[in-house]
Amino acid sequence: MRAPGQVIDIARTLQEAGFETWCVGGAVRDALLGEAHLDWDLATAATPTQVRKLFRRTVPVGIEFGTIGVLDRDNRMHEVTTFRRDVKTDGRHAVVEFGASLDEDLARRDFTINAIAYDPIDHRLYDPFGGQIDLTRRVVQAVGEAEARMREDRLRALRAIRFAARFRFEIEPDTWTAIVGSAPFLTRLSPERVKQELEKTMEQVLAPSTAFARWRDAGAFASVVPTLAQVGDDTLRAIDALPRPGLAGRPLRKTLRFAVLFSEAGGKQAERALRDLRFSNQDIANVSALVDRWTRFAPALTESLAAGVLPNDAELRRLAAGIGRLRVAAFVRLAAARWSAVGGVSPVLVRRLYRRMITIAFREPIELADLTVDGDDLRSAGIATGPTLGRILHALLQLVIDDPAANTREALLGAARELAVSPETA
Repeated sequence: MRAPGQVIDIARTLQEAGFETWCVGGAVRDALLGEAHLDWDLATAATPTQVRKLFRRTVPVGIEFGTIGVLDRDNRMHEVTTFRRDVKTDGRHAVVEFGASLDEDLARRDFTINAIAYDPIDHRLYDPFGGQIDLTRRVVQAVGEAEARMREDRLRALRAIRFAARFRFEIEPDTWTAIVGSAPFLTRLSPERVKQELEKTMEQVLAPSTAFARWRDAGAFASVVPTLAQVGDDTLRAIDALPRPGLAGRPLRKTLRFAVLFSEAGGKQAERALRDLRFSNQDIANVSALVDRWTRFAPALTESLAAGVLPNDAELRRLAAGIGRLRVAAFVRLAAARWSAVGGVSPVLVRRLYRRMITIAFREPIELADLTVDGDDLRSAGIATGPTLGRILHALLQLVIDDPAANTREALLGAARELAVSPETA
């Protein structure tokens, strides 16, 4: 186990100035698990003022909580936090006191696997709460009394679930009991914090179904996302069928995972829930639109494919038009994930559906803009501006969706003149 060279340099500077310093947190845990971790944090006996005097480039990222960001020569920031103890907490934000020992600092941490310290100079591990044993046992266990740890910070309940799902660990029974007991108090968390935990789960966890099943079973969804309080196992398993967005982004992957998560709810309910969680307007629009399309079009399509029948091209063009050209690929991927979770639809047929839908969406006329005539052409043909003109354009689109060969200027103008005198479009 070895910290990056620049982290060693920071620790050496602090230790040579007389301040006990250790690497702590997720980087130590992940190194012991053999996983890469880019963010190495340090805990030190130095106060924030003393840290800032020792290093030329610092950022006061959380100075009231004892945290100073130290920039290395590559402009990577490493958080250096003074040993501290909690004085009081409201269940989310703690008032801290400096001047604590390393033991006191580790004792205030959430889980044993996160309460291991490493001296990068002498290559020593300090593990007073048996975190290495729990890593070997593959268990998430609270430091000390589990209920007290949850009271100190209600977010820990959701973090425990995420860590367990990410590393495929179990949750120690007393810790799970404390999580369940903490669920009614999760309303104290800000919507932004809940959103952040949801996103981290989608990004970090290969198979999020285990995490979200625990959210549901513990009562966390009932408290913070009531729309998902009864989300089904099939829906959760469908998320696992989609690729992980990863920390590098891949926004469409994340959109699809959230669309599946809310796919039982309906578009309007999904929109309200995402808005309450403070998602961006773009994320809300993309996810709720996909959920809406799934709700509207999936039943008939599922029935057809389950019977082994791919809808004909006219039906697929109507489906693509209803979904929207730019959402066709995402819709089929969402549908494929849902079908894979419940079975009954041939993967071969799903692949045929995807290829045909993509071809239709980008090569065939399914939108008004694809017509060879527009409103100006119809006005030039003597059709007055107004509601009738709009109805005629939409009727022409349906004509072309049924028969793309009809998408010629002459054919559409002729059809428009007939529609103009028809009582049905008048």
